[in-house]
Amino acid sequence: MSSPLQPDRADQVGRGIVLTLITIGVFGIQDAVAKLVMQDYSPFQITMMRYWAFAAFALFLVARQAPLRQALRSRAPKWQILRGVLLMADIWFFALALQSVPLGELQAIVIVYPLLVTVFAIPILGEKVGLFRFAAVGAGFVGALIIMRPGGVPITWGVGFALASATLYALYIVITRKVGAIDSPATSMTYAALVGLVLSGGVGIFFWQPMSWPDFALTAVVMVTTCAGHGLMTVALTKAPASVLQPFNYFSLPWAIVLSIVVFGQWIDPISLLGAAVIVAAGLVVMARERARHVTKVADEARPAVE
Repeated sequence: MSSPLQPDRADQVGRGIVLTLITIGVFGIQDAVAKLVMQDYSPFQITMMRYWAFAAFALFLVARQAPLRQALRSRAPKWQILRGVLLMADIWFFALALQSVPLGELQAIVIVYPLLVTVFAIPILGEKVGLFRFAAVGAGFVGALIIMRPGGVPITWGVGFALASATLYALYIVITRKVGAIDSPATSMTYAALVGLVLSGGVGIFFWQPMSWPDFALTAVVMVTTCAGHGLMTVALTKAPASVLQPFNYFSLPWAIVLSIVVFGQWIDPISLLGAAVIVAAGLVVMARERARHVTKVADEARPAVE
């Protein structure tokens, strides 16, 4: 029997799931508010201000654990810098897509990223992907084509930006896995914060324009929700493994559709919703296969060798 001071692991996982859902809710609000602000201001300016908040928050967390000088010691600095560049580029492209693509359709497109992670892990991490997972990835891409079919989501620069964002984020995740095997989380967080701070500031400053107080207040909401979202997700990951929480990230799709309708009066059409459902189903299948593969690998490693 567990003591009051040591709650059941199931309780901890449940809390992690709840925190993940709250996190997605917070990030959805961030996207909706950012979309409102970016109707009048450059995405590069809003991204820069948002990244100021994220970088300050990330560096604060790292500094509480160890000196920043120590966190900067990486065994793979080039990979860490590339990872930071990919994250910043992903945020830029997502912001550019957010400016013109409805929230529901945008989220339906970018949720292909878990499938792209499976593809990119083959050359970068040397992972082996079986026929079953390849078929699931193919089905997911069919779902994306359904969304962008003739008469569906207009093929505009915004859609291209959304696809670029999903691709860059997938690469970022794969490289994060790669450096995670040799560097500490504090080092990875420090590099992501500093590289993004330099890039977002170096570009965003050229798009700066004075803001009215109401617009600055909305931008402040974007900055606060950025920090709150990352903080909540950090806590969630202490309660449950990422593999358990990852499927719940798909809650971002219905939440984005709701926000799109309530805030902007934009509805997602049924066929695009079907395409999104195909992508989600394919992603869940891939996650389930990867989890089963991981469990099998752990069991094999734990099994005593037969003399």
